Amino acid sequence: MADTALVLTGSPSLAPLLARGALLSPFKRPAPGAPFPRARLVLPGLRVDLARLAAYERVCGFPTGEDALPPTYPHVLGFPLAMRLMSSRDFPLPLLGLVHTSITITRHGPMPATGTYELSVHIEKLAPHRRGTQATVVTEVRGEGRTVWESSSTYLARHRTRQPAEAPREEVRGPLPAVAEWRLAGDVGRRYGAASGDRNPIHLHPLTARLFGFPRAIAHGMWTIARCLAAHGTPDSCHVRAEFRAPVLLPGTVTYAAEDGRFELRGRQDRIHVTGDVYPT
Repeated sequence: MADTALVLTGSPSLAPLLARGALLSPFKRPAPGAPFPRARLVLPGLRVDLARLAAYERVCGFPTGEDALPPTYPHVLGFPLAMRLMSSRDFPLPLLGLVHTSITITRHGPMPATGTYELSVHIEKLAPHRRGTQATVVTEVRGEGRTVWESSSTYLARHRTRQPAEAPREEVRGPLPAVAEWRLAGDVGRRYGAASGDRNPIHLHPLTARLFGFPRAIAHGMWTIARCLAAHGTPDSCHVRAEFRAPVLLPGTVTYAAEDGRFELRGRQDRIHVTGDVYPT
């Protein structure tokens, strides 16, 4: 749990944070037992930019013009605070190459887009992973004195481990029935980056993506989950769990599949990109 609260007067700018994190990455020494920032960043009096929200809704497939935040939008609001923590000198994992592996979201009720909120973000823990070290980042949104939304994201820094853990045993499930085929344009990463502020170069252009080992630009993981939830639908009070299994190359074609509260995004030869569950709370 965070030791101290640091109250901010505004949301940090992402571009310099990403640049600082990139510059510091070669000097990081990731390890599960390494010290990490214990502060909880708090941003009170937050109001949503409705024009930016509408751009986000359009690129993700949510309906526009409603006085309601999509279930994934608070993650966008909290991302600059998370980046401030993860790009700091005392965060032991390198920002370059850090992989978003999962997210859980709990929405406790409707969230008006015109509301005023308090946002807080902290790093909960570091933990060993069979491929390196994983950080858990917790985001919480409060409105009218109560928690209205919260999430927990895991980010993996890959490195050699002395005693690799065994691969987790996964529940064997059959493939979900296909619902739709989506043809993704090459500019999805740029459009989502403009709406969310996350302009990581791996998402923007084939040339910059190749610098990090990808043959083409890849879609943002949070875009894929948002697009799935836009198609699936979510009740006002709900719990969402999603895992990012494999990158989605742009341009490309994927299959959205769903049944009851489960959904997934599949690529060629039924390669799984995203799996998830949604259920009311």
